[in-house]
Amino acid sequence: MSITNETELTGIQKASDAVAITLKAMIAHAQVGMSTKELDEYGAEILKSMGANSAPALTYGFPGYTCISINNEFCHGIPTAERLLQEGDLINIDVSAELDGYWADNGCSFVIGKDIFQHEKLVKASKEILQKAINNIRGGVKIADIGHLIETEAKKRGYKVIKNLGGHGVGKSLHEEPDELLNYKNRFDQRRFRKNTVVAIETFISTTSTYATELNDGWTMVGDKGGFMAQHEHTILITDGAPVILTAQNALY
Repeated sequence: MSITNETELTGIQKASDAVAITLKAMIAHAQVGMSTKELDEYGAEILKSMGANSAPALTYGFPGYTCISINNEFCHGIPTAERLLQEGDLINIDVSAELDGYWADNGCSFVIGKDIFQHEKLVKASKEILQKAINNIRGGVKIADIGHLIETEAKKRGYKVIKNLGGHGVGKSLHEEPDELLNYKNRFDQRRFRKNTVVAIETFISTTSTYATELNDGWTMVGDKGGFMAQHEHTILITDGAPVILTAQNALY
């Protein structure tokens, strides 16, 4: 989406606030022993209270309002009454929604309770890499160069990136051009970020895998070589200088 007037900016900001407030509240609400379905329904009520509609349900018929992935599940995890949160779990919540014709997207990985399995280092790396990537995005910067930055930073910390998942344009629909904002340098990609456009930037930082594969449920994705993955995501507005983080209310960093 390209922002051309104040009405559009206000619209995308309201949608971004809705998903950011919901994500932050869900993280704070999550506790050991709670089912992922209960957590999902809590998020759904917050979205509803702000007049927003779940994007996965609306767009793809996803069997939940938000995606909640646990441990070796990398993304698109289906909330269920049977899946209970356990001490030390690595959890990823991805919240995207539509509000008055505008769409926004954000996500966060975190550890519930005590970090008994030492996932916090991976979470911290993903968060810091997202922050560094966003700080380097502005109009005219090559998309592939940001992918290179993300992979380089991951390697410095001893991690890998998932190569078949990426960020995307967002605004008037959930997924728009530019698509495939990847976490590595695609040397054939000559595209550049454009001023006044809205994109969802995501990190996909992994311990052992480099590709995500879909399970038989048709939604949940795991690593091709197992392990764990942390994801963090902001919806941003690109400018000539530092981007405007539209989903800043989630307080990822």
